Amino acid sequence: MKTLNEIKEIIKVNILIERLELEDIEADEIEDDEPLFGDGLGLDSVEALDVVSGVEAEFGILLQVLEEEEIRQHFYSVATLSNFVESQLKATVNS
Repeated sequence: MKTLNEIKEIIKVNILIERLELEDIEADEIEDDEPLFGDGLGLDSVEALDVVSGVEAEFGILLQVLEEEEIRQHFYSVATLSNFVESQLKATVNS
């Protein structure tokens, strides 16, 4: 199973930078607690869908069962998203 730091790196590099084609930023410039949307990284609603798809593809986690408010909470920052992914991976391993 991946460590929390490995999950953060996958989110930053594979999903945020490569999948969203954010060419003007490096992974180490993305703060773990920086909001992904709005005043933080500045992602929009279209990019949000791409992040959801990226998480599903990278980690094999289905997010369609989540309520909108849960998605907003879990996708607030790299830190909250990483913690969510880690908990979902642990739940998968333990089931």
